[in-house]
Amino acid sequence: MEITLQPVAFVTNNRSAITDDFWGNVVSEIQLAENIPAIALEGVESFSHVEIIFYFDQSRPEEVVYSGHPRSNPDWPHVGIFAQRKKNRPNAIGLTIAEVVKREDNKLWVKYLDAVNGTPILDIKPVMKGFLPQTEIKEPAWCDELMKNYWRA
Repeated sequence: MEITLQPVAFVTNNRSAITDDFWGNVVSEIQLAENIPAIALEGVESFSHVEIIFYFDQSRPEEVVYSGHPRSNPDWPHVGIFAQRKKNRPNAIGLTIAEVVKREDNKLWVKYLDAVNGTPILDIKPVMKGFLPQTEIKEPAWCDELMKNYWRA
C-alpha cells in the first residue's frame, strides 16, 4: 500500500538547527500552502491549542532506527522507536500540541511547536478536551530528565 500526502502548510520560525532542547521561546508562523484556502483556518483562533502533524523532511530513510537509547544516552533504557519521540522514525511523522497565539487570513502563529523553519505541515487539528486522555498519563522516570530543558527559553 502506498500513501501519498501533500503539505497543507509550512513552518516559518527562527529555528534552523535540529536540536532537542530550548524550544520555549520559539513562535512559529504556519502559512497555508497555496492550494489550501484561508477559510480552512476559520474558527481555529477560538481554540487555545492545536495539534500539528508534520513531516520530518530532513530525516533520511537510511537513518531510521527501530530501537535504541533515547537521545543515545546509555543512562536511559534501551527502548523501541514507538516508546520514544525520535525524528528518525519509519514514517518521519512528528506531532506536537501547540498553543495558538493568533490567526490572520491564511497564517496561524503558534508557540511550543518543535518543528524547524521550512517544515511541511500535514494537518492541523483543534485540541478538544474530549479527545484528551480520559485516564491518568503515566511515563517512565527518564522522561522527566529528557524533557528538563526541552521547553526552556
